[in-house]
Amino acid sequence: MYTKIDEIAPDVFRLSTLVADVAPGGFAFNQFLVRDEQPFLFHTGMRQLYPLVSDAISKLIPIEDLRWISFAHVEADECGAMNLLLADAPQAEVVHGGLACMLSLNDLADRPPHVVGGPDLNPTLERLAELRPSTLALMHGSSYAGDGATQLRALAAGYAAMLADAA
Repeated sequence: MYTKIDEIAPDVFRLSTLVADVAPGGFAFNQFLVRDEQPFLFHTGMRQLYPLVSDAISKLIPIEDLRWISFAHVEADECGAMNLLLADAPQAEVVHGGLACMLSLNDLADRPPHVVGGPDLNPTLERLAELRPSTLALMHGSSYAGDGATQLRALAAGYAAMLADAA
C-alpha cells in the first residue's frame, strides 16, 4: 500500500491511498494539500494511514510547516490522524465550524481548534460556484475536472430540495 501524489491544480495536491481490502477493487482515501505560504491540509486520513500520508506530505512540504488542518466532518477517515499531525506540526491549527468544535473538536483535538463562522451551506456553495472552478476534490475516488460551477449549483439545489422536503 502506498499514497500516490497528484497535482490536481497549481500547488494543490491529492494524496490518495488505495486500501484494497475495504471493497471490491479497493477504496481510495484522499487528502488534499494546498502548498502555500500557510500550507493547508483538508482531511487527515485515518490513524492507521498516517505513516503513508505523513510521508507524502513531507515530499511536498516540511511537515512542521503545516499551518491549517480541516475536514468535512468528524469521522475517522476524515480526521483520525488529526492529533498525530498536531504533534508533528507544532504551528498547525485545526479550523472548523462552531458546531463541530462545540460538539466534538474542543474535546478531541489536542490543541484548541480555531472556530470559523458557520455560514449557510447554499450561499457558500454559490460563492464557490462564482469562482468557476475547473477541479473539484472528492474524498473518495477521482477528482472532478470540468464545469465545477454547474456541479456546485446542482449540489446546492439538491440540498435545498432535501430541506424543503424535510420541512
